[in-house]
Amino acid sequence: MEYLVLDFGNTNKKLAVFKDRQLIDLHQFPEISLPGIRKFVGRYPAIQHSILSSVIRHPASVVGFLKSHYQLLELDEKTPLPLKNQYRSQNTLGKDRLACAVAGSRIFPGNDVLVINAGTCITYDFVNMQGKYLGGGISPGLQMRFQALHTFTDKLPLVSLQDKETLIGRNTEESILTGVLTGVTTEIEGIVGRYTDKYPGLTVVLSGGDQKYINKRLKISIFAFPNIVIYGLQQILEFNVNKIL
Repeated sequence: MEYLVLDFGNTNKKLAVFKDRQLIDLHQFPEISLPGIRKFVGRYPAIQHSILSSVIRHPASVVGFLKSHYQLLELDEKTPLPLKNQYRSQNTLGKDRLACAVAGSRIFPGNDVLVINAGTCITYDFVNMQGKYLGGGISPGLQMRFQALHTFTDKLPLVSLQDKETLIGRNTEESILTGVLTGVTTEIEGIVGRYTDKYPGLTVVLSGGDQKYINKRLKISIFAFPNIVIYGLQQILEFNVNKIL
């Protein structure tokens, strides 16, 4: 069976097709485009089911198109999930965080799992070995930190993200770059350490658009899993389709 996954985030808008739980196609749009969506899905006439996760305003025409062509599941706090959601304010829980939690629990069943997603924000989402999602944390992402340093000071420049192995900045740009990158990696190592103290044997998964800048700097054991949000959404869709069949 083929599934269509649409993930409209603050930074990226992604479309993906899964077949037998395997990701077979993924496309990223800078902006939502109904003609672009039509062109993408036109290559996959066997799709019957789709899921839409959106944290932004999206055109009603997109939803209308999806409903007219597929069985559409629009992810919200009432959507049945393949885990036990114990987050106290489920109506405010980010859909990307929910997808990360589902993916972590499905990839490593029976384990305590911390999923770290490095995107616009860096999110930490924890699922225990009983398959209960307890919550986690949110902190600013790399680009947000660069932007904050520039916006809330008079003279600091806006630095672009570069993959440099620099510890001691020799000029202002390098100092900002190493301050942000070293700060983020130290933050992640510290948070993982806190979780590991409480949950020995913890499995840590790192994903997100900026994980490639962070992964090699970490001095801890992690599993890198690109596009974990997309995978989690597919798992939620499949779970709900199987409830119907």
